[in-house]
Amino acid sequence: MPLSDLPPELRPRERMLSLGPAALTDCELLAIVLRTGLPGESVLDLAVRVLKHSGGFDGLMRADDAALKRIKGLGPSKRSLLLVIMEAARRSLRKPLEDKPVFESAESVRTYLRLQFDDMQHECFAVMFLDIQNRLIALETLFHGTLSHTIAYPREVVKRAMALNAAAVILVHNHPSGSTKPSPEDVKLTHVMLQSLALVDVKVLDHFIVGAGDAVPLTDLGLL
Repeated sequence: MPLSDLPPELRPRERMLSLGPAALTDCELLAIVLRTGLPGESVLDLAVRVLKHSGGFDGLMRADDAALKRIKGLGPSKRSLLLVIMEAARRSLRKPLEDKPVFESAESVRTYLRLQFDDMQHECFAVMFLDIQNRLIALETLFHGTLSHTIAYPREVVKRAMALNAAAVILVHNHPSGSTKPSPEDVKLTHVMLQSLALVDVKVLDHFIVGAGDAVPLTDLGLL
């Protein structure tokens, strides 16, 4: 049914203005963003299909333009708007990590890393560089690998830490398989990084494994 055929009190935009955004369903919220549907498909039906294809808002937040292009009905205008909204959300999560010690926002760290690295098709190795107060200076992906393997070079991490005047780092890498269980190689690499960075007085605070909608720190597993 076209939105124009719905009673005003059932239309998403009118419901939001009357009740507030928290009262809306996911598809109603997305329908307001998308604005229009397709011939024979209302914007609410399009929103339902987009969310189903993406795996809900969580999956949509991690989608790139190539993934959005595969969804019928998302033209350049709709994709651009979604990508802008998703980037704004990522920046809003990043801001607290820049303003105060990252471990005062432990859940924000996990959410931020999931949005950045979950659902990536290849392994990569990234580093959160922190200042002396453990606030985020930069999150940089330094190494890219294959479906199941990536090589990280401690000397490159040391060089970048010194260039950014970092006092501490948090190591991050993803498992495209979805498993967040660290391999023996992951644990060994963590300790090599710890030893290498200690030579320049940079602390390794943690190492997160990202996969299957989660980001698991090695400290929680007693491995660091």
